[in-house]
Amino acid sequence: CNGELNFRAKIKMETRKRFSYGKIYVAYGFLMSLIGNGNFAIALSITVTDLECVSEQVLYEGDTVSGNFVAIDHDIFWSSDHPGIDFTAMTPRGTIVFSLKGTSGDKFEFKAPQSGIYKFCFRNPVSTPETVSFYIHVGHIPNEHDLARDEHMDPLNIKIAELREALESITTEQKYLKARDARHRYTNVSTKKRVIYFTLAEYIVFAAASALQVVYIRNLFSKTVGYNRV
Repeated sequence: CNGELNFRAKIKMETRKRFSYGKIYVAYGFLMSLIGNGNFAIALSITVTDLECVSEQVLYEGDTVSGNFVAIDHDIFWSSDHPGIDFTAMTPRGTIVFSLKGTSGDKFEFKAPQSGIYKFCFRNPVSTPETVSFYIHVGHIPNEHDLARDEHMDPLNIKIAELREALESITTEQKYLKARDARHRYTNVSTKKRVIYFTLAEYIVFAAASALQVVYIRNLFSKTVGYNRV
């Protein structure tokens, strides 16, 4: 009986070890899938004076290219007749796959018609430099063709890639909302500073006007006294 109990205990311990190792391997595979398979994202701030372009490589045809951009100075310096900025995404051959005209920011998404280096260009039609917050993500989900071509590819990787892209779409939306929120905060801070400076300027002008009035009245009275003496 004791031998049988010891044997069962060993089996349970071995099962627990294998289960723990299995969880570690799954977690490791999930992390590797996040950084591999041609999926990547970049976030940067661009100062657009005339025409500024960013180049990014797409490794596979059919990959999903998505992102967003926000003009930070929109709420502060843009007047009602400001023409906005233009955004254009071009393939390695120079074909336009996505474009926006006269906007202060938006989201974009398209399927890459071919692999290669894509260009994302911003054009500012006015002479005032514009600061643009730009985020781009290139996502790749393996399909049945990839599965048939690579016999070592596990169908689980496809499900993980789909889950990763779903999470990335949420992340992209969050970054877009954060960029808009940052623009509003920047606007509020700038507005408060301008109100403070304007108030200080009013006080200075009021104090200067009061001082000039005092000097003028004193001069007026001094002239009047001198005239009466004569």
